[in-house]
Amino acid sequence: MADYLMALWLAGRSTLADAVAGMSRLHAPIRVGLAGLVVSGCFLEPNLGSGSTRTKMVLILLLTLNGLQATILSRRLAHQVSVRPPTKLLLWGAASGTISQVCWWGAIAIGFWNGQH
Repeated sequence: MADYLMALWLAGRSTLADAVAGMSRLHAPIRVGLAGLVVSGCFLEPNLGSGSTRTKMVLILLLTLNGLQATILSRRLAHQVSVRPPTKLLLWGAASGTISQVCWWGAIAIGFWNGQH
C-alpha cells in the first residue's frame, strides 16, 4: 500500500504530503502483518533444514530491516513535503519499495510452494 501511495505521487495523482501521511498511518498495520507472518510461520512447524524455508527466513529478516530503515526514510520525506525531495531520497525510496516487494512476494511464493509440496 505504501508503494502504491508513492506511485500515485510519482504519477502526479496526489501530493507528497498526502502520500507521506498515508504511509505514516500504514506503519502499524504493516508491522501487524509482518508479525502475523512470523507467528503463523512458527506454528506451521517449518522444516529448518529446507533451503526454501531458510530463504524465506532471510527474506523476512530483510523485510524487517527494510521496514526499520523505511521508518527513517518516511521521517526524512515528511520534512520535504513542501519541496521536491532530493534525488537521493527518491532513489532510497525506490530501493526500499523494491526490496519490500521482492521480500513480501518471495516469502508468499515460498510459503505457497512449501504448502503444495
